[in-house]
Amino acid sequence: MSAVNTVLVVGGGTAGAAAAILLADAGVSVELAEIKPDVTALGSGITLQGNAVRVLRELGVLEECRAEGWEAEGLVLRAPFDPEAKVVAFLPNHRSGGPDLPSSMGMYRPALARILVGRAERAGVKLRFSTTIQELEQDDDGVDVRFTDGSTGRYDLVIGADGVRSWTRRMLQIPLETRSVGMGIWRVFAPRPAEVENSEFFYGGPCYIAGYTPTGQDSLYAVLVEDAQDRTTLGPEEKVALVRQLSEAYHGPWDEIRESITDPETIHYTWFEEHLLDEPWHRGRVVLIGDAVHTCPPTLAQGGAQALEDASVLAEMLIGADTLDDELLTAFTTRRHDRVQAVVDASLQLARWQLAHEQGDVPALMGRIAALTSQPA
Repeated sequence: MSAVNTVLVVGGGTAGAAAAILLADAGVSVELAEIKPDVTALGSGITLQGNAVRVLRELGVLEECRAEGWEAEGLVLRAPFDPEAKVVAFLPNHRSGGPDLPSSMGMYRPALARILVGRAERAGVKLRFSTTIQELEQDDDGVDVRFTDGSTGRYDLVIGADGVRSWTRRMLQIPLETRSVGMGIWRVFAPRPAEVENSEFFYGGPCYIAGYTPTGQDSLYAVLVEDAQDRTTLGPEEKVALVRQLSEAYHGPWDEIRESITDPETIHYTWFEEHLLDEPWHRGRVVLIGDAVHTCPPTLAQGGAQALEDASVLAEMLIGADTLDDELLTAFTTRRHDRVQAVVDASLQLARWQLAHEQGDVPALMGRIAALTSQPA
C-alpha cells in the first residue's frame, strides 16, 4: 500500500537522500536529481543529535555512520583567555534517540553525504547528477517535469529538497524571506588532538563561540563564530591567518588545533540564516522539505536532525496511505510545523542572547528541546 508509485526528489542532500531511500525501500520508483556533478557537501562537519541518529538507524546506515564518525557523551565548556583552558562544566548529552542509541555523533559532512547517496543507489534510486528541474506542470493526477538536460518525466509526486535557496520553491512562486541572524561562522576541518573526546566550547572572548567537535578517530571540525561580515575578499592565506588569529584567545586543545590550520581548502565561512515557511509546505503534488522550508542557526545542532525527520515522516505518511491528495500533504505539514518552529525559535533565542551578551536560561531552553525531540516525530 502506498499513495505514490513514482516520485522525483530534487536535491541529493540529507533530506532528499533520506526520503529517496525510505520510499525506494517501500517499492516506490524513485529518481533523485542533483544539480552538482557528484556526491558532495559543503562544510567541514555536522553534529547529529540522538533524534537524527534514530532516523539513521531507520535508513539502515547507522553502523556505517558509527564507523566513520565519532560518538560523544556530552559537552565540555572551557574558560576563554585562561592559559590552561580550565573546564568550567560538563553537560551530558540527552539521549533523544532512545537509551540504546548514541546521544550524539560528529561526522565529516562529505562522508555522511557519500553514505546516504550510496545507500540510495543500493535501494534502487535512479540518480541523475548534473541536472535539475527546468519546468514543471501539474494536474490532478501527476507532475510533468522538464529537466535542464532536455529530458522529461512524469511523476505522482515531486519532493523539493534542494536547500535554503530552493529552486523548486521559487518555481512554485512561494515567497520566503531568508534573513541573516547577524553571526558568521568559520568552520575548519582539522586533526583531532587525542584529549578531545567530546564537543568542547568556549563562550566569550573575541568570538561568540569557539569550539570543536570530533568527527572521527583522527579528525574534528572547529568553529569560530563572529559578527556576520563580508569575508569574500579574503585570499587563501588571509583566511588561514585570520582564523588562527581569532583562535588565539583560546587555549588547551585549541593550541594544537591552531598549529594544524594551514590549508585554506579546509576552511569555510557562512552566515547564520533563518527562515520558516508557513503552512502548508506543498502546492498541488509538489512538497518541500528540509532547508527548503526551514533553516536556523546551529546553536542547538538540530538542522540535520529536522531535515531527517521531515524525510522520515513524509515517507511514512506516503507509504501508509492509499491516495495522494491535498489532505494528506496538509496533514504532513501540520505534523511537522509546530515541532520545527519550536526548534527554530529556540535556536534563534540562543543566538539572540549571545548577540546581546545576555545570560538567558540556557539549561531550561535546552531541556525543553531535548524533551521535545525525544518524542517520535
